Amino acid sequence: MVIPTGLFLFLPFMLEEGYPFSFKEEELVLLPAKAIWFPQYTALLVSDTHLGKGAHFRKAGIPIPLALAQEDLACLSDLIAQFKPKQLIFLGDLFHSDMNNDWAWFSLWREMHHKIDMILVKGNHDILPLQFYETLKITVVNEMMLGNFKLMHDLPKKDEAHYVISGHIHPGIRLQGKANQQITVPCFYFGLKNAIMPAFGKFTGKAILKIKPVDKVFAVAGKKIVAFNL
Repeated sequence: MVIPTGLFLFLPFMLEEGYPFSFKEEELVLLPAKAIWFPQYTALLVSDTHLGKGAHFRKAGIPIPLALAQEDLACLSDLIAQFKPKQLIFLGDLFHSDMNNDWAWFSLWREMHHKIDMILVKGNHDILPLQFYETLKITVVNEMMLGNFKLMHDLPKKDEAHYVISGHIHPGIRLQGKANQQITVPCFYFGLKNAIMPAFGKFTGKAILKIKPVDKVFAVAGKKIVAFNL
């Protein structure tokens, strides 16, 4: 397969206006691209990219647009260009399923950003053999610490000593307009014991959360972050 190597170079660069959030004695910036920037650690965190999901469905005969994986990678490139992270951490479900053509796009993208340390906190969809990640110099772990936060793909089954940031469920919140129209949008969720990140990938669903009065929730409304329960 021949890949046009200039594709990512000519896509528009979009600046992200994040929402600064001080939490658990740490400084976070919540981004409309559904990522978190940790300036103290020069680390960028994304969850549930599900690269290759479109190709997986196309193999099954379902007509899914070809450009979904490229669009998600281009968005990551924009974030890298703006924030210049030393670390890019994938909070699970980096690649959706078995090997398919979208891996070639991801390999090319990784070569373009070879100076950045990339870490995958393994998720339930990360089923590729370890050598595929090793070839691209991506470190694979089951969990890790970032400042005061423990990073895991899914919530632990028992109480943890640390505050956990996870992904997995693709959280969303339902917004209602003045004319009673409703729309469901992705959100960042921060509860008393854990936080849940929205899915970064475009080809993902959303699970409506039940919000408690003590929870802090940030809706991703287009290019803005809207805070609730603060």
